[in-house]
Amino acid sequence: MKLLSKTLLTAGVAAAAFAAAPVSAQVQGNFGVVNTPLAIAQTNALRTAFQQVGTTYQTQITTIQQRQQQIETLLTQLDTNSDGGLDEAEQAAAQSTPQWQQIQQIEQEVGTLSNQIDLARVYALEQILRQYSPALQQVVTQNQVQMVVSPDAVLYSAPAADMTTKVVAALNTAVPSVQTTPPAGWQPARQSVSLYQQVQQIFAIAQQQQAQQAQQQTPAQQPSGR
Repeated sequence: MKLLSKTLLTAGVAAAAFAAAPVSAQVQGNFGVVNTPLAIAQTNALRTAFQQVGTTYQTQITTIQQRQQQIETLLTQLDTNSDGGLDEAEQAAAQSTPQWQQIQQIEQEVGTLSNQIDLARVYALEQILRQYSPALQQVVTQNQVQMVVSPDAVLYSAPAADMTTKVVAALNTAVPSVQTTPPAGWQPARQSVSLYQQVQQIFAIAQQQQAQQAQQQTPAQQPSGR
């Protein structure tokens, strides 16, 4: 089973009961904006679960990193013109080589190991997702909101309309922790897999931003002496 597909989650996942078309002038009452993937990603339960998965599957993670390095080495051997990539001619010639067959085997192994990690993470996410609608309903009731939309469903909203943080707080209370070991034969819902994709993108962007900030804050080394 390949968990990660190219299909991205459409706006308003897990909030179908509240999702709506762009707000028009005819809407009466308060409306709120909730970023569902961001709300799930910011929960304490999911962050803790991802850390636990990283510890539990450290052997698989290390193996994946090693295998990826092996693939890079093999690809370098197939790069006959040394331009850092394989053009169409090189790819065609490579398919009959032992290196190419080895790459295919390694990629299959990496896929199997990656799915083990992804399955544990999606299992954790799905437990939080089950409590999303009740948590959202709680926030809606407390704030007397008549409509909830996703960020990409409106052209403009005041900062006060963003209720994502409130939904995160409700989820933290409703789901303080989750399990990371799926039962035998468990299969994730398609919605959970799609949401996991977007959560992974959120984490990846956050890591890139942190890396950029670290580079900007690192002072340039000055030559020693006078």
